[in-house]
Amino acid sequence: MLKALVVGVMLGAFVAAQVGPVSLLCIRTATRNGFGPAAAIGAGAATVDVVYAALGVLGAAALIQLEPVRLALGVAGAGVLAWMGVRTLRDAWRIRLGGEAAVEVLSGVASYRTGLVATASNPLTIVSWAAIFGAAATASLLTSTSAAVSLLAGVMVGSAAWFVLLALVASRLGSRLGRRALLGIDVTAGVGLLGFAGLLGVRTARDA
Repeated sequence: MLKALVVGVMLGAFVAAQVGPVSLLCIRTATRNGFGPAAAIGAGAATVDVVYAALGVLGAAALIQLEPVRLALGVAGAGVLAWMGVRTLRDAWRIRLGGEAAVEVLSGVASYRTGLVATASNPLTIVSWAAIFGAAATASLLTSTSAAVSLLAGVMVGSAAWFVLLALVASRLGSRLGRRALLGIDVTAGVGLLGFAGLLGVRTARDA
């Protein structure tokens, strides 16, 4: 069980460390609003990671590989990311014009919800988690139900730990940045989210 837990922590951290929409939102939130809201985004992301990993173990990957399901999820996910990107750019424009507005992730609850939605926008990652757990089974890490639970717990801990570290570093950096630099981070995050939305849309259309 201990070995499965350690491997799960490493897997969760490695998957979370990939540059993606949640990383952009976490950095942007940390520089604007500090450590707490950004860490809450990470907690939301870690929650979805462990849920998707569990679904991968339970065989949901086979369902997602059905063309109608994959197409619907891909389109929905691309739409969510595009909406987040447009909203981020809109907030950046308001700030640039001096119209300070409350961003969508000021409170811990709202931040956690944003992390959930942003991570859940790409349910196709269930397939990746299924492959990861298949490899873990081949390596004799999943020898029992308790080992599987330990691996899932490790995934959540590793994912959350990475986002906590990212939020801490970005919040420290954000406190030293000026208005222009913060605006640049907002714009970069907005454009990046739109880019991820476009990538997911193209991949969905190509695989349809």
